[in-house]
Amino acid sequence: MVDWGPKETKDVTAEANTVSGMPGRYATALFELAQEAKSLDQVAGDLERFSAMLDESADLTRLVKSPVFAARDQVRALETLFARAGIEGLAASFIGLAARNRRLFAVSDMIAAYRALMAAQRGEIAAEVTSAEKLSAPQVARLKAELKAAAGRAVLLTQKVDPAILGGLIVKVGSRMIDSSLATKLDNLKVAMKGA
Repeated sequence: MVDWGPKETKDVTAEANTVSGMPGRYATALFELAQEAKSLDQVAGDLERFSAMLDESADLTRLVKSPVFAARDQVRALETLFARAGIEGLAASFIGLAARNRRLFAVSDMIAAYRALMAAQRGEIAAEVTSAEKLSAPQVARLKAELKAAAGRAVLLTQKVDPAILGGLIVKVGSRMIDSSLATKLDNLKVAMKGA
């Protein structure tokens, strides 16, 4: 059984060195509150549901990222969304606080930082892969195995789909990024052709 005491929090946040800046401070505060409430996994699940909703809805992304919307309008819209999606407790309060503090635009980075803290808690490393299409289960398993071999520990993998990269992958592990997307390769080819 894992000891959820406050001493563990300092070790985890020190190990998750990719957690920094304003999103890192928010995520660390949420992590510590969730740890005290013994609800780390519940909060992680609620944050993942909200992240998936962001990925699927252009309107929600616009609400979150646009400075045009007033904080009270963002909070009201989020409360309605949370009631329908079953997001409650610390995660709902956290996202609402980010909206009231006019920091909602950074909520995706905050969720990524929370993910990194959870990965460190479990002895894993957080990684994010972006592909033009959703990866199949065998592709995800192979990528996890490759990343585990390279990193030397288990990987908590988050997937994103971005058709703009055309093909290939963009993989972020901690502060490292490997961009083997077709869009980047084409851009590099354009630059090389201009120099010829």
